[in-house]
Amino acid sequence: MELRDYWQTVRRRWKTIVACLVLALAVAGVVTWQATPQYASTAQLFVSTSQSDTSSDAYTGGLFASQRVTSYADLVETRDLAERAADSLGGGTDPEDLIGKVTATVVPETVILELTATDPDPLRARDIAQAYAEGLSDLVEDVEAVEGRAEGFISASIVDDAQVPETPVSPQPVRNLGLAAALGLLIGVALAVARELLDTSVKSPDDVAAVTEAPILGSIQADGDAAEAVPADVLDNVTPWAETFRVLRTNMQYIQVDSETKTVVVSSALPGEGKSTVAANLAVTLALAGQRVCLVDCDLRRPQVAKRLGLDDAVGTTRVLVGQVDLSDAVQSYGSTGLQVLTSGPIPPNPSELLQSQAMAEMLKDLQSRFEVVIVDAPPLLPVTDAALLAAQADGAVVVVRHGKTTRDQLDHALERLEAVEAAPLGVVLNLTPSRRSGKAYGYGYGYGYGYGYGPESDVKKPSRRQQKKERKKAVADAARTRPEGGRRAQR
Repeated sequence: MELRDYWQTVRRRWKTIVACLVLALAVAGVVTWQATPQYASTAQLFVSTSQSDTSSDAYTGGLFASQRVTSYADLVETRDLAERAADSLGGGTDPEDLIGKVTATVVPETVILELTATDPDPLRARDIAQAYAEGLSDLVEDVEAVEGRAEGFISASIVDDAQVPETPVSPQPVRNLGLAAALGLLIGVALAVARELLDTSVKSPDDVAAVTEAPILGSIQADGDAAEAVPADVLDNVTPWAETFRVLRTNMQYIQVDSETKTVVVSSALPGEGKSTVAANLAVTLALAGQRVCLVDCDLRRPQVAKRLGLDDAVGTTRVLVGQVDLSDAVQSYGSTGLQVLTSGPIPPNPSELLQSQAMAEMLKDLQSRFEVVIVDAPPLLPVTDAALLAAQADGAVVVVRHGKTTRDQLDHALERLEAVEAAPLGVVLNLTPSRRSGKAYGYGYGYGYGYGYGPESDVKKPSRRQQKKERKKAVADAARTRPEGGRRAQR
């Protein structure tokens, strides 16, 4: 992935990143709020050697003390020193409880040893640090004692007593929340990139181009209200939904340009990708342009055309195929659009046999002789072979792909079904693509609103009253500056 791909991933998966950020901040906030405040108190010891008369002895003693101070820091973790401090504190203090509460740090390039005690009680933190400092001083004196001398060569003297801390050293809300925010962003970006790499769904023309060389005929934006509305009404108006189907209608003109009639099968890889809605609205759009169009519902398992257009489903494709009704009697007119519709009719027990029959081939030929364009709503390609067989008898198939749901593998397998019967994939329609205010959705169009009458209402932010007032004052001032001198006097 390139840097641009990462940025696009962040823009597409921003909800995941924000969710991880909020979760990390929430966890850090809860942990910080529930954490017990800890206070730290520090005492300092100075490690020195016995006084010498010569400078060379003093230098040697200084080196010896600097070497020893590191060893004294390790004595802080011993049980002997913990017992000395517990005896000094009194009150039945357990030495085991003190061992983990004190840390020793050697100040770099010095012989100063700092003992820091941490405890929820600031007074007890001061007492533990002071007790440890006094105990370590005594312990060093005992360890460095030399027989026959009143004092040893090395001594540890307390130079700074422990004080009562005023503010706790932990928790630190600002630090914790800052680290949580950074960690949440990192996890969110990593999760977004991982989901993007693992997500094989079709979301752009590049994803389609990676699977097939078939052209992208259109991109239908997601609009639940328009999809549920009456196609004859919504497609006759100037709306983004209607405009996407007009783009699809225009692109359909470049399919089979040498043929006077076109028979197009509309299918999808799996159910629920909107093929019936696309087929019905495409047929209505073509009919509104003055073409002689017939929409045929050949999805004999889950027919949707009659319900979608509000037509009678008692007589349709199945009755024509079995010879019960003549084709002319079965075709219905859809309102004033000029579209002719052949609904599915009763659901048969053997859909595949009917669609593969000679009667089906003869019915398609009859429709081609009567209409300029025949749109066939077929079943999905992957569950059954009906659509592939119908596409082999037609000019080809238009495959509807649902944005963010249909995977590249599913699209590839669906196209393989067409190739297996030598049917031509005429193109791909991206369905339910997310609408964008910029209007530049996958390269189709430059937005709706310039010249359509409804764009400014929704996309252009109106100026505030203060801004309108300033503009009026500015207009008056400009008019006064450009008015002739005589005109000013006359108005006065």
